Amino acid sequence: MTLYDKASALQNLSLGQVTEYKSQYDASLLQGVPRSLNRDELNLNADNLPFVGCDLWNIYELSWLNSKGKPVVATGVVKVPHDSDNLIESKSFKLYLNSFNQTKFSSVETVLEHLKNDLTACANKQVSVELNTDMDSFTDKLGTFTGICLDTLDIEVDNYQLTPALLASLSSEKVVTETLYSHLLKSNCLITNQPDWGSIEINYTGKQLDREKLLRYLISFREHNEFHEQCVERIYCDLMKFGQIDSLSVYARYTRRGGLDINPYRCTDDKENNDNLNNRRLLRQ
Repeated sequence: MTLYDKASALQNLSLGQVTEYKSQYDASLLQGVPRSLNRDELNLNADNLPFVGCDLWNIYELSWLNSKGKPVVATGVVKVPHDSDNLIESKSFKLYLNSFNQTKFSSVETVLEHLKNDLTACANKQVSVELNTDMDSFTDKLGTFTGICLDTLDIEVDNYQLTPALLASLSSEKVVTETLYSHLLKSNCLITNQPDWGSIEINYTGKQLDREKLLRYLISFREHNEFHEQCVERIYCDLMKFGQIDSLSVYARYTRRGGLDINPYRCTDDKENNDNLNNRRLLRQ
């Protein structure tokens, strides 16, 4: 039994169910999951959250018909605020996007307005959306996280069950500002148990963290079942609890599934970086 087995908010999700793919626009396909589901367990107060940030989504499979019936294809970027009541459930998002496929829209602007309105209604907070319909204008290059990679550490690991206690005595006396990252983050979907693969970047100022303990802790998510956004918030809270940290950001970029990737970002107070968050794809994305 998991923490979420009896959560009523999860009982009617399309995730994990055999579903019909609709090709006519249907906003009702979108499903939200209350953020309180894991935040209550983390003792987080919705009115006084210890972080800011967003869930940054990249859309790669979006198409509709123009007024003459000719297909249009687009990519998109969606930012869901950290303090929205709900996160967007990923399978419902995919089904919703697929419902545009055989629907006629008069303009790109009309599609954009539908996306903004529908996603905002689902999240219960204003969501930002950008669309790109010029498939030949793509000039971006694959990127990398910067800083110190933890994956080169030669450590023995025998625990793959989430264990925050691995972070005990995490901080030394030396005060630093540094960025650590790992490509070894893996968790499992809360409903289907499918593996979710990700890379994670941790930037902080404070007492220096024990890198081996941090890596073991990140690896301990390997058999843990939770949504991407929830994992990132858990990591953020555990680091603030066990470390002696003045400022912190946690940024995970997960691999694509169903034409979508989810990249949650949480930080102490970094509005400028939140607004201009680096959205460069990593190799596995």
